[in-house]
Amino acid sequence: MKKKRRKYTQEFKDEAVKLVTEQGYAITEAARNLGVNENLLGRWKREIEGGGEGSPAVQSGTAIQSELNQLRKENKRLKMEREILKKAAAFFAKEMS
Repeated sequence: MKKKRRKYTQEFKDEAVKLVTEQGYAITEAARNLGVNENLLGRWKREIEGGGEGSPAVQSGTAIQSELNQLRKENKRLKMEREILKKAAAFFAKEMS
């Protein structure tokens, strides 16, 4: 019979790592108390401290990159709109003369 894989929230992972880093628990002791494998807790610790995939540092970097791409698109669109308005203003200024 196959075991069902458990999923843990990022908040749970962060709190578990804080037990080890801030409160001084050993990884084995914290893992046993939380009911998770000690290798798993060790991996979470390495990811958070070392900037692994699931770490907030990488997530915020991804969010920053996404926002940067969005702002570049918006900037390009606004520049095009400005050029159109400049040409329209020049056209109507010529019409008025």
